[in-house]
Amino acid sequence: MTQASIPTDEQVFTDEELADFDKTLSPQHIAIIPDGNRRWAVENGHELFEGHRQGTQSVLNAVKAAAQLGVKTLTLYTFSTENWQRPKHEVDFLMELLQANILDYTRRMADRGARLQTIGDLSALPEPVQMLIAQAKEETRDGQLIDLVLAINYGARDELRRVCQGLAQKCVEGTLKPEAISEELIAENLDTHPWGDPELFIRTSGELRISNFLLWQLSYSELYAPKKYWPEFGPHDLLAAVSDFQRRKRRFGS
Repeated sequence: MTQASIPTDEQVFTDEELADFDKTLSPQHIAIIPDGNRRWAVENGHELFEGHRQGTQSVLNAVKAAAQLGVKTLTLYTFSTENWQRPKHEVDFLMELLQANILDYTRRMADRGARLQTIGDLSALPEPVQMLIAQAKEETRDGQLIDLVLAINYGARDELRRVCQGLAQKCVEGTLKPEAISEELIAENLDTHPWGDPELFIRTSGELRISNFLLWQLSYSELYAPKKYWPEFGPHDLLAAVSDFQRRKRRFGS
């Protein structure tokens, strides 16, 4: 299969805007906490739900922009294990919005070389949502341009708990010795193993927390915290983040 290309009508940057941009220096994996939907709604006189709706468009814009910048994986913190603690009517709305978005993502992504993936424990989601996610993954499985990875019912502590339980079970069964548990083995069992660790981590709205997101994987990620709320975060904001990343010197503790 040939490498997917970005359709002209899907490109968000002009050739002039990227004239001095070197895609080979772009991070291959960007992780984002798309924060500030509710605050954006309140400050702009909207219902809270409108913030979530506007945030959906920012996701689609970010996927198109990231692909044009040479990014191969975009991981978004979509619904955390802690989000179940929100009021029931808001959780119900978010589940309904997720279903609608999955359908929309599938239609928009399948013909554009993008592939939908997930991390997290999907078993706790309503069955219709699980079925839609499985369908969307199947329909976009041939995408080669960029992976959109949605972290759904995801929490980093829960992920590490699941990894530890799995390795412990192998030790009990005698198929793994405790001394054989290495950093590499743990990494191989993380949800994000197919894509590797993010080189760049973005959290919108100016908050300076990682909020139980990819605790292991973000160990050496470059951090970027724009003050814009997620509904305001557009393609050129992502370009600014990637350009800032390209100017940094990564030493990995050396």
